[in-house]
Amino acid sequence: MLIDCGTCEMRGRECGDCVVSFLTIEVRPSDRSSVELDADQSSALSALAEGGLVPPLRLVQPPRAS
Repeated sequence: MLIDCGTCEMRGRECGDCVVSFLTIEVRPSDRSSVELDADQSSALSALAEGGLVPPLRLVQPPRAS
């Protein structure tokens, strides 16, 4: 899974409550444009979010033009 914040339709509106912001605060303050997760990492983040331990992923990508 590639999370590209630059193409997210929720950028700016939901960044403060997105797991990407949660995971990158102070670690990479100048590089929040994309994060790549493998299937296991994505599954783990989903489980943590469902348990209320971290914010959920708020990524909404625009529909791709055909």
